[in-house]
Amino acid sequence: MYKVDLPVDQSIEKAVERRRSAEIARKARIFNTRLRVMGLDLDALSQQVQEKKHQQNIERQRDKVFDKLREYQNDVLIQEDIDEREKRAALHTDLAQYWATHQRVEDSRDADLKCGLKGPFRITIPEGELGPASMQIFQGEDIGKEQMRREQMKKTERDVRTQKEDNARRHMGNKHREMLASKELVLQDLRGVQQAALEGECKRAARIALDNYNQVLAAERAEKLKERHRREERENLAEMWHTLTSDMMTESAGAAEREVGGGKPPRVLTDRWKGMSPEQLSAIHGEREAQCLERQRQRDAEKIQDAIWDLRLLKLSREAEEEETRAAKLRRQRRIQMDQYNMQLAGEQKEFQEYLNKTVYTNKPSKEYFYQFNTSSR
Repeated sequence: MYKVDLPVDQSIEKAVERRRSAEIARKARIFNTRLRVMGLDLDALSQQVQEKKHQQNIERQRDKVFDKLREYQNDVLIQEDIDEREKRAALHTDLAQYWATHQRVEDSRDADLKCGLKGPFRITIPEGELGPASMQIFQGEDIGKEQMRREQMKKTERDVRTQKEDNARRHMGNKHREMLASKELVLQDLRGVQQAALEGECKRAARIALDNYNQVLAAERAEKLKERHRREERENLAEMWHTLTSDMMTESAGAAEREVGGGKPPRVLTDRWKGMSPEQLSAIHGEREAQCLERQRQRDAEKIQDAIWDLRLLKLSREAEEEETRAAKLRRQRRIQMDQYNMQLAGEQKEFQEYLNKTVYTNKPSKEYFYQFNTSSR
């Protein structure tokens, strides 16, 4: 069997194509002046602001929903409490009605003991017909019941009267103590008001005295300040007049010269006269003109040097542009050669694929064709 070289995988071609498409899209995105952002990304910031506002609106709506839910739950709880109270009241009413209708005291078997032996509850059955379990009143009971009840009523009245008198005395004592306490408080308030009035008068008098004293001090201080200002003004005027009329300001030559003697010329005191002779002034003017000429020559030399540098920079920039043009031309030629080579490879691959479709899948390979294809690929 012959060994067959398989063609290039289709996934590699797809990957290369994806790479090329991504590179083209990246270049279009980078070199597009409308999409290129210099500084802040306003679209991204606007999107963030919109997202923030949307999030705040969602949170606000959620809070409103929670508030409505809380109010609804509170209303439900209040309604349940009201219903529970109404149910309890209705149950209590029904129970009281049941007691009043079906469990009356008059209908009980011991109603004669609870309600007395008079009126309609008097026992009408003869005692001979009553058995031992039917006995309700025994012999010897309730002896002196009326007398005992009257005594108890009298004792109760005496106790109630005594309690009323004790309460009245206690109430009068409390009222008397409260009256004394209120009088004491009124006296304390009056004393406090009088003390506050006296303190206010004392403070007012002290404040008036202090204000008068401060006014006197302020007047004295103002007078002293005025006197000092007047003295300083007089001294300043005298000093200014002396300075203006002094030999230093007038530059008097007589004041600056001092006789040395011995036939020598007078000596000039430089600390008293700052003037110069005409020879010195002419020397200074000549030196200044020489400096100006030297400065002009330096400026001309700098201009010439700048022009030389500008020419050199222009030459270098032209050489750089030419080099860049040659590099671009070389890259273009290489890209054309690469495209031609890729087209050649694509044609060979297409021929090889057609050969595989015709011969390989029918199990009839041709050794000469493989040898020719491999040599052409090399």
